[in-house]
Amino acid sequence: MKMCVISFSSRADGNCAAIADCVQEALGAEGLTRFDFSGLSVHGCGACHCECFRQREACPYFADDAFRLNEAAALADRAVFIVPNYCDFPCSNFFLFNERSQCCFNGHAELADRYLAVPKKFIVVSNTGRENFLAAFRDHVLPGTEPDVCFLRAAAYHRISLDGDLMTCEPARAAVREFLRDW
Repeated sequence: MKMCVISFSSRADGNCAAIADCVQEALGAEGLTRFDFSGLSVHGCGACHCECFRQREACPYFADDAFRLNEAAALADRAVFIVPNYCDFPCSNFFLFNERSQCCFNGHAELADRYLAVPKKFIVVSNTGRENFLAAFRDHVLPGTEPDVCFLRAAAYHRISLDGDLMTCEPARAAVREFLRDW
């Protein structure tokens, strides 16, 4: 089984990276591909002439990591997205991924359909903004279905998100394992 895990945080040593470690431990490394935005290069759309609308390979950023991310998620059997909360919404890296998927899937409807059909779990480090996350994630699951989301509130585990130590708390690690249990 091919698993794709994406941590959308730009912090290499924050909560999302630690959650990705926990996910990897829970699911096992075999068949698992992990991406951490902290080590990737993904450009936003713009500063171009929308060449991708005519031919995706004409995108001036075709060689960056966006295509690799989108294709890995689309070709996986299951995917886990780990997304931090910035100002009550998913972080900008999640929106970059979403924005660039348009080019990745342009002219490849079968790949877009496959991406939507991949079962996904979303883990959010958030104390607020629940509805905003659900609305953003609905575009990444099959129409008519609700995203499967685990909201980890650092305060619920007597932690401060900015400290990046959420996964040092065994009950938080257990919550992630329980969320992934049926996988």
